[in-house]
Amino acid sequence: MFSKFTSILQHAVEALAPSLPLQEDFVYHWKAITHYYIETSDDKAPVTDTNIPSHLEQMLDILVQEEKERESGETGPCMEYLLHHKILETLYTLGKADCPPGMKQQVLGFYTKLLGRIKQPLLPHINVHRPVQKLIRLCGEVLATPTENEEIQFLCIVCAKLKEDPYLVNFFLENKSKSLASKGAASVAAQDTLKGPDSLSTDTGQPCRPEERPGAGPEHTELDEEPPLQTDDLSTSLDNLSVASLPEATVVRPYQDYNLVNSLLNLTRSPDGRIAVKACEGLMLLASLPEPKAAKCLTQSTCLCELLTDRLAALYKALPPTVDPLDIETVEAINWGLDSYSHKEDASAFPGKRALISFLSWFDYCDQLIKEAQKTTAVALAKAIHERFFIGVMEPQLMQTSEMGILTSTALLHRIVRQVTSNVLLQEMVFFILGEQREPETLAEMNRHPLRHRLIEHCDHISDEISIMTLRMFEHLLQKPNEHILYNLVLRNLEERNYTEYKPVCPEDKDVVENGQIAGAVDLEEDPLFTDISPDNTLSNQEWLSSSPPATPDHPKNDGKTEVHKIVNSFLCLVPDEAKSSYHVEGTGYDTYLRDAHRQFRDYCAICLRWEWPGSPKALEKCNLEATFFEGHFLKVLFDRMGRILDQPYDVNLQVTSVLSRLSLFPHPHIHEYLLDPYVNLASGCRSLFSVIVRVVGDLMVRIQRIQDFTPKLLLVRKRLLGLEPEGPMVDHITLLEGVIVLEEFCKELAAIAFVKYHASSTP
Repeated sequence: MFSKFTSILQHAVEALAPSLPLQEDFVYHWKAITHYYIETSDDKAPVTDTNIPSHLEQMLDILVQEEKERESGETGPCMEYLLHHKILETLYTLGKADCPPGMKQQVLGFYTKLLGRIKQPLLPHINVHRPVQKLIRLCGEVLATPTENEEIQFLCIVCAKLKEDPYLVNFFLENKSKSLASKGAASVAAQDTLKGPDSLSTDTGQPCRPEERPGAGPEHTELDEEPPLQTDDLSTSLDNLSVASLPEATVVRPYQDYNLVNSLLNLTRSPDGRIAVKACEGLMLLASLPEPKAAKCLTQSTCLCELLTDRLAALYKALPPTVDPLDIETVEAINWGLDSYSHKEDASAFPGKRALISFLSWFDYCDQLIKEAQKTTAVALAKAIHERFFIGVMEPQLMQTSEMGILTSTALLHRIVRQVTSNVLLQEMVFFILGEQREPETLAEMNRHPLRHRLIEHCDHISDEISIMTLRMFEHLLQKPNEHILYNLVLRNLEERNYTEYKPVCPEDKDVVENGQIAGAVDLEEDPLFTDISPDNTLSNQEWLSSSPPATPDHPKNDGKTEVHKIVNSFLCLVPDEAKSSYHVEGTGYDTYLRDAHRQFRDYCAICLRWEWPGSPKALEKCNLEATFFEGHFLKVLFDRMGRILDQPYDVNLQVTSVLSRLSLFPHPHIHEYLLDPYVNLASGCRSLFSVIVRVVGDLMVRIQRIQDFTPKLLLVRKRLLGLEPEGPMVDHITLLEGVIVLEEFCKELAAIAFVKYHASSTP
């Protein structure tokens, strides 16, 4: 109480006294602090009961006022005094000793405000960055201390200053490693750093600096070698200070070259979520610095990679095995800094939601960190996650035989595939799932990358849930902006076009015959499979004249491509009239797919633009048509599934056709030819998407004859699926009827995609 009264009285005297020159005032406040240690024998009283906080605040105000009164960049006498007399070194020692109790908080606050409020660059000065480096070491040593808030604010202001001038990070990369975890650094007596110039520099190595620059030149090094101008009484008084050993943080820091990172890493483990988030923000700032030396030190001399991957693995393993895959799919989007969750306030809570949010939140942080990081850092972090988390933790779960385990692990893989945004991490994820192979597949070597083989096999699993979940994962994977995905799954097997049979063109049989049909193509009207086509199911030539783009000198009508109206009608007419039901329900025509196809194709074109795909197929003369064609494991499973569309559950059929339509949208000429051209001359033993559907339709034509009242039942099932009819008694052959409906809609979708792609390629 008496000390507070003294402080108030002192402020009153200062207010009434004539104003002193700033430097004298600054020196007065500093000497008032030093005299406290000379005159006070009781070092147990908390610092808040002394005048030290007030004097420190006055010193800051004077420094700010001095800077405002001088020209930009000019150092005033008060700042010169602070630098020359190594005031920051002395304050560091007092903070380290925490004498009087609470002094560490005051010192951290002073450093933070000094760096934050002074506009001129201070960190290049050796008498600033050296004590700053020492103070950094004190941060994060003990978790859940009263100084955690001040520690993280101090570290974050240092990170912000480095972000403003990335070169300065070189002052924080020490040229030798010191292990503090086993030495009990906090038990070092404070007097060692206050006795003289030698002791002031023994706590840290000389910063690594690639080259000298203004503000960090030799003059500052010489300044460091001069003894601090302190009173002998103060040194004698501080000789007697003893610092109690503090318990170390549980994390051992094997490398000490980059103490700023190590302190932040320790604080990410703080029980206080706000502190942990701020520490993560600081790490993200440091990872984004463009300095190559800092990037190398960050990844090679700190535990950052281990922290990211080990915590990711721990959170993944903490997920309950019984978490519902549907909950994994539908849980709201997660942002790493906003994962606060209250089970009581959540109306949609489910068992394991807290653990799931924590895992997805940390994965999002890793993803964003890699996205923002310097290239070298990003690659190293992504590779660490690949090796230590994807392969070490996720792969065994995905390769297991338990159906429940497969379903849960695939749902988690699907979720992080959807969530990843960093191109570098995406690349590692793609290599993890698919492998790095780019040569054409063969039946004998389908198992070269075991995880890829297993996941594709799961698309045709005996469990429909596993099949659907894996197909969804591949569908989202195909939407990611990574060229290797499509090339590995499909394109590498179509590169040589050896699915086609090469027929040399005769001189009299050029591109087009008299009726405008491509040479060698089969007219649908003459094909026995399509003898039941009615005029209502095709688009007339007049309709196509109005909807197709006009011929131009640069884009003639007959440019070697199969005429688009024939392709569209081929798909629209595949399903026979008696198996169609859409024309009985309003708003289910082919045109309903055009808008979606146009939007999706535009999106895919934007993704694929930088991959520099050819505009036309590779010339057959340059292709190796003798090589045995294999469509690849992925298309093989999809085609096999498509061939069983009449015997599979409705949800499975929807997912299979969804993946195939995604593939058809890619603007690569070989994909277009193989999946969307009914008139391609297939080599012996080869199949295409069109030929698979033709076989399904042939089977359907036979099976229709055995079902009584087929058309009314088909229409009833369609209306129930659309919600136009209430659910009633079970309809016979429900799986077949639903399969027919999906088949009809899929053919309309393929027709729309073919038209949109033709229109886009024909537009100048």
